[in-house]
Amino acid sequence: MISRKVADFVRPMLARETDKPFNDPEWIFEIKWDGYRAIAELDGSVRLYSRNGNSFNELYPVIVEELVKLKLRAIIDGEVVAFDDKGRPSFQLLQDYQRNPVYPLCYYVFDLLALEGRNTCDLPLVERKELLRRIIGKSPVIRYADHIEAKGRVFFSRIRQMDMEGIMAKKADSRYYPGRRTSEWLKIKHSKTRDAVIAGFTEPGGARKYFGALVLGIYDGGRLKYMGHTGSGFNDITLRETATLLEPLIIPHSPFDEAAKTNMPVSWVRPELVCEIKYTEQTRDGRLRHPIFLHLRKDKKAKEVTMASETTIPEKVARKRPVKKNDRQIRGKRNTVSIRVSRIEVPVTNLDKVFWPEEGITKGDVINYYISIADHIMPYLKGRPQSLKRNPNGIRDEGFFHKDAGDEAPEWVESVKIYSESTGKDIDYILCNNKATLTYLNNLGCIELNPWNSTTAALDHPDYLIIDIDPSDKNSFGQVIETARAFHDILEKVRIPSYCKTSGATGLHIFIPMGKKYAYDQVRGFAHLLCMMAHDRLPAFTSLERNLKKRGSMIYLDHLQNRRGQTLASVYSLRPKQGATVSFPLEWKQVKPGLSPQQFNIHNVPRIIKKSLRIFSGVLGKGIDMKKSLDRLTRT
Repeated sequence: MISRKVADFVRPMLARETDKPFNDPEWIFEIKWDGYRAIAELDGSVRLYSRNGNSFNELYPVIVEELVKLKLRAIIDGEVVAFDDKGRPSFQLLQDYQRNPVYPLCYYVFDLLALEGRNTCDLPLVERKELLRRIIGKSPVIRYADHIEAKGRVFFSRIRQMDMEGIMAKKADSRYYPGRRTSEWLKIKHSKTRDAVIAGFTEPGGARKYFGALVLGIYDGGRLKYMGHTGSGFNDITLRETATLLEPLIIPHSPFDEAAKTNMPVSWVRPELVCEIKYTEQTRDGRLRHPIFLHLRKDKKAKEVTMASETTIPEKVARKRPVKKNDRQIRGKRNTVSIRVSRIEVPVTNLDKVFWPEEGITKGDVINYYISIADHIMPYLKGRPQSLKRNPNGIRDEGFFHKDAGDEAPEWVESVKIYSESTGKDIDYILCNNKATLTYLNNLGCIELNPWNSTTAALDHPDYLIIDIDPSDKNSFGQVIETARAFHDILEKVRIPSYCKTSGATGLHIFIPMGKKYAYDQVRGFAHLLCMMAHDRLPAFTSLERNLKKRGSMIYLDHLQNRRGQTLASVYSLRPKQGATVSFPLEWKQVKPGLSPQQFNIHNVPRIIKKSLRIFSGVLGKGIDMKKSLDRLTRT
């Protein structure tokens, strides 16, 4: 049995299911081990636990002993597997391990969440796995789960020949999102299986003992939906064990809102137990054909078995084609069409709707722009809650912010609930974690993208500091440039790296990498100090006064962008401004008289973007040492 609950545990990242294997150079493929998912936290001692935080330490002591020998400070993710006499993984043997601990156990590790106190979740998967491979020794119990690249079909064929469960397909550059199910990790099974909630059992017939069949369900929007029943796949041991667990759960009424058709009278139970079922196909009304019981899922809660978690995504892999100048990827004048983006069909509407009346730029042009630069903007969006700034009627409409948007999104759009003190409730923020979501947001009228300064991996610790140089209507852009140069001079003298980009409007943004090392209050205080120093140099036309009326015709040096939940336009984001300008990164040598935000727009950025990539990448770097930087600043 799984033992006590551990405190403050990490929930593993989860995968969606797809129908068929595929080849893709951007993906890697691993064996899908038929075992218990397990997170291990190593720091002198070991905490080994299930996906729901149930401790495995007493259940699998041989694994814990081997993990201690590694002498690591790390958090790793993997699968506990038991092997039968033929060397094949056996989930049944794993469940019975306490009663019969004679079969070999392995802990196959395939991901690294932290190492030596550093959070590694934002590193690309292949980088995390390379770090993991280096630190895992040659223990026969703790094994590195290797992978192959690109060739998913051949790999799956080999796994099928070995009669193993299936394979995992993972995007090579995917980040790790604890507790989230994403389409960047996919499971591809040899046979169709799914989890089901046990809602009742029928009376036994003939010589059979305990019960005849299990009545099965799945949660759909909080309601339990009937899926069918199964009496196949049991032996005397599993019949007795399952009946023993069901007996205390008997209730007088059905947990379904609908009628469940069975051949025998039913004893209903509280829907708490989960089992895995093998089946041939699923009917349109959600019923399973030829379901066969495989085993109980003691590691999974009933509320986790939902329509969304069990949905199969489309089987075909999208093939990207290069975007050429003036080449529209989306064609046609129909009101609604679908385009395939990163394996997902995304509905888009009103593509010919004009967003910039003077320039004739349409909603379709916006979607095409973001598709063409998606690979370059995604590193600055992934894992970051988005405050959606929507202009569904184009730039002449003031638009509106839409934060609580996740509940309305398709199931392949990821979101995260974050408590808001100002509203006193959870807000469901969308995470733009894949290209399909980017297109979905553009279709909502999101001309610009506004991500948080921090990711879900460390919501209270921003990746960077931002100084927003925000001019009034009476300031010249030359004064904005002079202000940015003043900041750069201050920062360069004390060896603080800084990065500049156009806002896409009338200002400039300066970024300093923080590397998730400091809380928002610390970062904001440091930004305030820098603003005061720059203001001391340029008191004639800069101000720290936030109130527009009080500061008058001054450039506002805004340090308050460094608050939790505060957002501004991402690098490479379009802005709903005349000329369809883009917030674009600059080398400091470009920040000089003659620079204009109108130089970077929807027409030329896809052509020049590759030359700019190295300019801004340091923003997501390891971050400064604030104490040393403060010491140097006080000596200037």
